[in-house]
Order: sequence, then structure tokens, then C-alpha cells
Amino acid sequence: MPVVVLNALAWRDAGHTGPAFDTGMYVVFASALLMPASFVAASALATGSPLRTRHALVAYGIGILVFIPFPFLATIFILPGLIWLALFGLAVPAALVEGLGLRSSLARGVQLARVDFVHVLGGLATLALVVLLTQAVLFFVLREYAENTQRSAAALASLVVSPLLFLGGALLYVDQSARLGSRHDPGKE
Repeated sequence: MPVVVLNALAWRDAGHTGPAFDTGMYVVFASALLMPASFVAASALATGSPLRTRHALVAYGIGILVFIPFPFLATIFILPGLIWLALFGLAVPAALVEGLGLRSSLARGVQLARVDFVHVLGGLATLALVVLLTQAVLFFVLREYAENTQRSAAALASLVVSPLLFLGGALLYVDQSARLGSRHDPGKE
């Protein structure tokens, strides 16, 4: 649902002729608060961790700190934003699952990313591309063939497709944790 809210904010002033900066700043601010909530929830779902704990609040706070630079880095080109998330994004599920504090979670996120950084970056890039293309196609189909308005088509497309992005990111944490564990304990294979 947070992505639907962000789409609604972005589409709110689609016909507005004034400066787009105001709307853009609202979307950036709202995304910094809403996207980490989705990622924490997806991390809890993927790992079986409880959401009603202090660790979930810490993970949410870390998610906000990690996500704030992303929109600004992504305006340069999407790759710097994805590199940032690949390097520090795994700190959010680390805080939730492992019960770490701010510094420890960020260090753990970097440690997990460094196990196979190309895998994390490639996974995030693939997730972003799949979600973007699938959402665009679904938006087109809903708008053209189901007689929906642009706003409702965008909301429905993001409601259906965006969970893949968050669940995929959470599963990257699980994968990197397993890779790190097998690297430190080769006799368990």
C-alpha cells in the first residue's frame, strides 16, 4: 500500500502547471517514510521475524536513514542509487532479524553486501527492472483495455507488482547470510 500512496502523491499534480519541485519533495519525503515500512514488513515476512518488537522499530529507523539518499542518487542515474542500496540496504533486515543497533546493523549490512556485491547489486537491478517493466505493461493494459483512469491503473499496477521489489530485497538478505555462513563454515556443506 505505501507504493500506492506514493503513486497517488505523484499523480496528484500531474496536470498542474506550476513548479514540480513541491510535488517532488512531497514524494521524496513520503517515500523516505513509507518505503522502509514496506521493506521491514517484507523482511519480517521473508524471515519469519515478528513485527511488533523493538527490533522492528530499529529496522524502520535504519531503513529511513538508508533510504533518504536514494532518491537524490537515483536522479543522477539509477545505478548510484542501486549501489547505495546494495551496500547499506541489508542493514534493515539485519536489524530486524539479528536484533542489532544502528552501527552494528550498518556494519552487518556492508559485511553481507561484500560477500558477493555483484550478486546483491545485480539482484536489486534485476528486481527494479522487472518491477518497472511489469508495472508499466500492467498500467498500459489496465488503462487501455479495462477502461480505468490513469490514476487507478497506476495504483492497481503498483499494488500488484511492488511487493516483488520488497520481498526480493528481503530474500537477498537471506541469501547473503547463507553465503556468509557457508564461507565461514565450509564443513557444513
